[in-house]
Amino acid sequence: MPAYWADACKHLVKKDRVMKRLIPQFADTCLPTRGDAFSTLARSIVGQQISVKAAQTVWRRFAALLPEEVTPAQVLGLKVEDMRAAGLSPRKVEYLVDLSINFDAGRVHVQDWQAMGDEAIIAELIAIRGIGRWTAEMFLMFYLTRPNVLPLDDAGLISGISRNYFSGESVSRSDAREVAAAWAPYCSVATWYIWRSLDPVPVPSGLKFS
Repeated sequence: MPAYWADACKHLVKKDRVMKRLIPQFADTCLPTRGDAFSTLARSIVGQQISVKAAQTVWRRFAALLPEEVTPAQVLGLKVEDMRAAGLSPRKVEYLVDLSINFDAGRVHVQDWQAMGDEAIIAELIAIRGIGRWTAEMFLMFYLTRPNVLPLDDAGLISGISRNYFSGESVSRSDAREVAAAWAPYCSVATWYIWRSLDPVPVPSGLKFS
């Protein structure tokens, strides 16, 4: 559990009527973390635009190609045809290679992230092919456990806000941002409970990026 989680829940229960209802319902869950930075991002690329089940299958096949753990050097040593045989599309192979090159060349400053702001990290990540803003925001939430990420491009968040705050009516990004004003500085935590209101069973964090 992130160190800020208990304080965040107290804040949200006090500030927001929906959070006051949701948080006690899912009090035994919190945002999980897993893996290292490179494998977490690699897993997010593998899982793009396919189901969680399919992503798990492809990831297992891909990881089985590597003699040891998933590292940039190991990935760069793979043959394209072997990666394709594991179920990766040509585009995803390109993305994984580009990710590996960026990590291997030191263009990704993992050691500096703790001292960097959210937007600076997002800018660094989206410069890598295959990583968009939404994936970068999921990375901030699940890997770096940043407390105040509001992923407005996340369909689940928008759907959950619609259901919980607007009786199912269509919700714009502006509407969502207005609702989330009461969540700051713990938008990540509020987003987690909105997701839980739609799906009580948490998706494994490495695959939430799918």
